[in-house]
Amino acid sequence: MNLEGRVAIVTGGAGGLGSATVHRLVAAGMKVVVFDLAGDKAVELAKFLGDAAVGVGGDAADDDDAQEAVDTARSVGVLSLLANIAGGGAGGGRTVSRDGAPVAKEGFVKTLEVNAVATFNMSRLAAAAMAQNEPNDEGERGVIVNTASTAGLEGQTGQVGYATAKAAILGMTLPLARDLSAVGIRVCAIAPGTMGTPMMMMMPEAMRHKLVEGIQFPRRLGKPEEFAELVESIARNPYLNGENIRLDGALRFPPK
Repeated sequence: MNLEGRVAIVTGGAGGLGSATVHRLVAAGMKVVVFDLAGDKAVELAKFLGDAAVGVGGDAADDDDAQEAVDTARSVGVLSLLANIAGGGAGGGRTVSRDGAPVAKEGFVKTLEVNAVATFNMSRLAAAAMAQNEPNDEGERGVIVNTASTAGLEGQTGQVGYATAKAAILGMTLPLARDLSAVGIRVCAIAPGTMGTPMMMMMPEAMRHKLVEGIQFPRRLGKPEEFAELVESIARNPYLNGENIRLDGALRFPPK
């Protein structure tokens, strides 16, 4: 896809991976809607980038907020790329604690909402808008890139909610790609490993050193810029479709 002059939505666009992706896509010539629950930060980032970006605050799992982001994107040009990066965890812990108490259900449900439900909600609404685009010579109208996690493949102890939510995003990839093939929209997902986001870099050095022990090469935290580069690569490569792509330096999570 030729990205120049087209419009992208980046959910979680004010966060570590999201802001790196916003910067990358703007540098590629796109206009970007920075969509984030932290609306003030989204607007601040967009203001810093000037006319190439618009900040929108809201919840990707909320129909009205998500539609507002889509409508904003369409108001500034042709919406051609959705990068679903918003996510996170709400609580956690073992399914049954050492004292025999079951883990609270609320954290599990909320984690599914902020990851899987939000990703699906944005995908369905953005795809409906992209389906109205004029196709290129190969019939392509748009691209969706979702964000899962290595935890969705190898969830660790105490990660049932987060691992399930990210596994759900991985499970969406192929059926979404099949559903949307009729309207020329490609779908892929990235499963990042341990990434050196600003929040992660605030951890004590000893903890960060522990996190990289299982990474094969390069033995370091991933860079948000490397994640952003992969988003752009997926958007540009017309034969990448229906794929879940690990970005983890050959990391394989141990049980704990």
